[in-house]
Amino acid sequence: MCIKQLSVSLENIPGKLSEVSECLGKEGVNIRAISVADTSDISTVRFIVDDPVKAVNVLKSYGYSPKETDVIAVETPDHPGGLNAVLKPLRAAQINVLYLYPFLGRVSDQAILIVGVDKIKEAQEVLQKNWVRVLGKEIYTL
Repeated sequence: MCIKQLSVSLENIPGKLSEVSECLGKEGVNIRAISVADTSDISTVRFIVDDPVKAVNVLKSYGYSPKETDVIAVETPDHPGGLNAVLKPLRAAQINVLYLYPFLGRVSDQAILIVGVDKIKEAQEVLQKNWVRVLGKEIYTL
């Protein structure tokens, strides 16, 4: 199952990320995973929240232009080399990993990664065939 990732572009100046966190927090939206990638002028903030529909509405009301993207949340073995349980099957299937970042918290004793790929449906099938647990609703309800 895919989950919704939100992303916003922010000016690369002090306090902008704090503003996003504050507006979501004021409205009761919890950030569950976050990644920030910067260039000289703009930062791209990608995040998973507990209520994506509400978060989109909140961000829009504060003047942001959130983008929604489907991503995969997967359990990853939490030991040296465990990441390859996810990466090797994707590589073998010629699926490109565009980015990944950790989920803040756990739903089991495993680490959880948020993975953006170029072929999401194929990636889900490949991972499930290789006994990698793909998560969905449980990410939002924690």
